[in-house]
Amino acid sequence: MSGPRMPALFVGHGSPLHAIEKDHWSEGFASLAKLVPRPSAILSISAHWFIGGTYLTGEARPQTIHDFSGFPQALYEIEYPAAGCPALAARACDLIGEDRAALNTQWGLDHGTWSILRWMFPQADVPVVQLSIDRNLSAREHLALGSSLAPLREEGVLILGSGNITHNLPDAFGRMRAKNEDTPSWARQFDNAVTDAVSGRDDPVLASLWPDTENGRLAHPTPDHFFPLLYVYGATDERDTASFPITGFDLGSLSMRSVLFS
Repeated sequence: MSGPRMPALFVGHGSPLHAIEKDHWSEGFASLAKLVPRPSAILSISAHWFIGGTYLTGEARPQTIHDFSGFPQALYEIEYPAAGCPALAARACDLIGEDRAALNTQWGLDHGTWSILRWMFPQADVPVVQLSIDRNLSAREHLALGSSLAPLREEGVLILGSGNITHNLPDAFGRMRAKNEDTPSWARQFDNAVTDAVSGRDDPVLASLWPDTENGRLAHPTPDHFFPLLYVYGATDERDTASFPITGFDLGSLSMRSVLFS
């Protein structure tokens, strides 16, 4: 695999419904494809593969996983038939260290990955490997793991993180039920703090925002949707500038900010 040095991209994916509804957010996802060169393959870090270890999907044909409940039937009928890339999975495993990562053929592509990619690459013609998030690692360890993946950008691979910069679902669902989509101060403050940290390349601050700040704990009762950003940021360096092609809040407190490093 080869090509130009690829950008690295974090996307706030929000509700699974954005995968089937043409709305402000899904139109934003589609527009992201114009901001990156066509990759030779994609390494996706999704908030929804948050387990006790670091694994990479090793299948040649990963399954489409419908990891949600209570949604319209149309959402369960979606298939995203992108090929896998066992060579990329093995390469990433080698970069991370075979003592710290392994291949896995029991997962596939979950909605954190395909709800974005079906808009960015609707033909599903770019191979995709998904990387799990080890719940046992600290924020600093996730940053370091992301850094080990940086050479993939020189090999034409798009490193894609999918989560949300704020993700307090009880708060968001409460606002939805109350028909109150006002954004609380803690959500705006945390979103701004993350923006400042990635723009200023302040690694220590970024790694300390969860769980070391009150706003961070409010924004993320669990860190699964925050950590994908750390992998993406970790794979960047001083040559990169952060831009924010998608911004705003869904359901009041759910930040949909995307971050492009290029």
